Amino acid sequence: MPAPTSLNPLPRLPRLAITPGEPAGVGPELLAALAHSNLRADLIAIADPQLLRAAARSAGLALNIAPYVATEYMQQRAPGSLRCIDIPLRSASHAGQLDAANAAYVIDTLTRAAEGCRNAEFDALITGPVHKSVINEAGIPFTGHTEFLAARANVDVVMLLATPNLRVALATTHLSVRNVPDAITREGLITTLRILDRDLREKFAIAAPRIAVLGLNPHAGEGGYLGREEIDTIIPAMEILRAQGLQLIGPLPADTAFVPEQLALCDAVLAMYHDQGLPVLKAQGFGEAVNITLGLPFIRTSVDHGTALDIAGQGKADPSSLIAAARMALQLVNTRRNKAAS
Repeated sequence: MPAPTSLNPLPRLPRLAITPGEPAGVGPELLAALAHSNLRADLIAIADPQLLRAAARSAGLALNIAPYVATEYMQQRAPGSLRCIDIPLRSASHAGQLDAANAAYVIDTLTRAAEGCRNAEFDALITGPVHKSVINEAGIPFTGHTEFLAARANVDVVMLLATPNLRVALATTHLSVRNVPDAITREGLITTLRILDRDLREKFAIAAPRIAVLGLNPHAGEGGYLGREEIDTIIPAMEILRAQGLQLIGPLPADTAFVPEQLALCDAVLAMYHDQGLPVLKAQGFGEAVNITLGLPFIRTSVDHGTALDIAGQGKADPSSLIAAARMALQLVNTRRNKAAS
């Protein structure tokens, strides 16, 4: 490859905005570890830089933090370096100790990141783990990143988790199991499946996505004997979409939908609720799984784990999931760039 010259400059690195999440959790030290990866991206931390420096020291990592200037674009990034948008903590943070006073700080980081992605300042957003209960304890209604970002963008979204070998989307997200059946509607399923089909085409470059749809009830209702949600809601929604050209399989009994022979027939699985599909995915690829929000006008990925308060600040946290989330975001950015260039 010829050396870059003034006539043949290196392309600018994609800008990946990163929020480390709960300051008392493992997110800040994971971000420091991410900076030491060989990821060819301009890493933009949206956080308190002093928090990041302290987390890096606790993990035994050197971290070079430069201030972020929006008009400056990077063509190379040295290992162990990142740029930072300074969002000050509201209160001193101590690893492993939640403090509701910092809930507003967490929301501030997410708000700045979402705004930057919506105006194309950043190419993608990667989010570290937050602690929902402490945010709610502070009097801030919050059910999760997915719902927060959807509200900011005023769009319908779909939660998709992906490993190298499996993609599982959710018809409902963070709901009590008691409330799931009422939350599954014909209109909601149609919207979810359209978003899933569209983003598999546009974000993942799958020309004709095949989507396996799980039933809600055991044995997919067994003809109504074990529940009528399949007959009254799921099948009618699927028939409408099949008539519009979507390739849908099912509804399938969840207990056999994940066998290799069945998975070979589809590009993604739609589960009806959180713990119907995600235990299988995480058992298969925990640490490699990435949470992706479909339907947003920008790319957002996240880790597949929580704040791990019990090991925060001890240098024990595994950065694999955050690195996987950043690599997935970069892959999606490059897919979008290649599509725009073709």
